[in-house]
Amino acid sequence: MDTYCVPLKTLVKEFHLQVEFAATDYEDIHLTVEDVARPGLQLAGYFDHFEPMRLQVIGNVEASYLQKLTSQERWVTYNRLFSYKFPAMLIARNIVPDPECMELARKHNVTVLRTAEPTSTIVSGIITYLRAAMAPRVTRHGVLMEIYGEGILLVGDSGIGKSEAAVELLKRGHRLISDDAVEIRRISGSTLVGTAPELIRNYIELRGIGIVNVAKLFGMGAVRAENEINLVVNIVPWNTQKVYDRLGLEDQYMEILGVQVPMNTIPITPGRNLAVILEVAAMNNRQRKMGYNAALEFTQQVDKHFGQENG
Repeated sequence: MDTYCVPLKTLVKEFHLQVEFAATDYEDIHLTVEDVARPGLQLAGYFDHFEPMRLQVIGNVEASYLQKLTSQERWVTYNRLFSYKFPAMLIARNIVPDPECMELARKHNVTVLRTAEPTSTIVSGIITYLRAAMAPRVTRHGVLMEIYGEGILLVGDSGIGKSEAAVELLKRGHRLISDDAVEIRRISGSTLVGTAPELIRNYIELRGIGIVNVAKLFGMGAVRAENEINLVVNIVPWNTQKVYDRLGLEDQYMEILGVQVPMNTIPITPGRNLAVILEVAAMNNRQRKMGYNAALEFTQQVDKHFGQENG
């Protein structure tokens, strides 16, 4: 599992922030935590539990408080705050930085940014962006497809037919997210999102044909940048010595990054239409999420039938 950070200059570009003062190490500054902070208590002198690794955001409330101070008091306040050398200060609502702010930022070599966005809007936007960008992630071998809105991760031995099934699904109007390697991120305690590594995005490999550009061959509507992973389908060769679940009562899961993802194991033999089976698996998984379980309903009907017969 990999951990990531975000260069400050990338955040500036993403949110169109204005650089009021760039520290000498501006190009090398990275954000390593996904939260930001509004230093209200710190402006009043309380620095217990202060997190200097966070981006510090000054909004209307903080600016109003600072305006009530004398110039000397503001100098002392900013001097104490900037001495912690946090990644950068962001001033919202297009508020013009105080002269004392700029003076102490230069003294302590701390970057100062500005935005016209309201404080709550920019804070929530940055937190959402950082949470996605810094999410724990892992790369798994497989194919990720969007089938009827469900993210289906196909796994199985190399050469078992995952890519061939993906092409058949593309012809049936479904969308490809990634072939061969899927980069999976955990964006919350129960949500995984899969995407393709940049190098292989929109490409699919078919043995005997070679590399195919799905976006150009099937159109841009046939690809998608990322999708939540709702179901894992493990494709295995049919083994006559094994007993497979025929009713669907056994709940199977695959753990990825600490998240339990529902899983179906599908044995294949020549002649089985894997694309149609995957479509049914996607629709059945959606029904289960909505509270309907066909296998459970069927067994209840069977039990009721034999109960009446025996009665």
